[in-house]
Amino acid sequence: MKPPALPVFTLESFPQGPARRQWYVEQLARHVANFPGISQPHAHNFYLLLYVTQGYGTHTIDLVSYNLQPGSLFFMTPGQVHHWQLSADAEGYVVLFEPDFYLLRYPGNRLFEYPFFQHAHPPVLYLPPNETEIQFLMERMWMEHVTPAPQQDEVFRSYLHLCLELAARHFPTAPAPAPDEPRHAQQVLREFGASINQQFRVHREVQYYADQLHVSPNHLNALCRRQLGKTASSFIQERVMMEARRLLRHTDATVAQIADTLGFEDASYFSRYFRKHTGLTAEVFRATA
Repeated sequence: MKPPALPVFTLESFPQGPARRQWYVEQLARHVANFPGISQPHAHNFYLLLYVTQGYGTHTIDLVSYNLQPGSLFFMTPGQVHHWQLSADAEGYVVLFEPDFYLLRYPGNRLFEYPFFQHAHPPVLYLPPNETEIQFLMERMWMEHVTPAPQQDEVFRSYLHLCLELAARHFPTAPAPAPDEPRHAQQVLREFGASINQQFRVHREVQYYADQLHVSPNHLNALCRRQLGKTASSFIQERVMMEARRLLRHTDATVAQIADTLGFEDASYFSRYFRKHTGLTAEVFRATA
């Protein structure tokens, strides 16, 4: 059996016509059917919105799992790792877009200031049953894809902007009360996962990430064990190994080049590290992948 790898998708991974464009929209059921591997753990280099109108399941983003249900609206930024488990009847919409596409018309910091794109806030909204404006905008964005018309990019971008602005209204403006343990744990783990994704090539020490999160290494380990059943160091190691497997499987880079990319002192140290965590040398893994 091949060891798992972590795909990193670009918008080109989801073609929707002969011309390359900076956005993508599809009905959730069609998206899953067209790209069967999309439910497995992966990362991407674009922003993502997932709006659910029917069905149930879970959506795991940067180590933390969230309930997926009608009215849930998920938000993801480039570099985050996620996967989902959907019921067979799940329906909704998936919207992908590159930041430059949005910033072309709406420059400045607004895209980066939305609370749902900041790791201090949960990446999901559970909208009330009587909320229909966002669903309408999702439907209109999808119609722009299925019925091309003049100024398609501009119209889609306008709908996207309205969708983000309306979603921002649903986040509280007042400071939240002191979190209980589960809520505090989710926030810390969400930030831990995001920090790993950004810095695993340079830092592999629990102490470093604990310092970034303003907690002790023991506290971070305890949260990981209670909430996820693993140590903090195991998550760091898994992220490094997923990237190592991806590079060995999907690139022609030498083992020495991969070791350098992942921040190892030399190829020998990387080879020992890889063998310790997989039972195989990097060369054997590449030959059998």
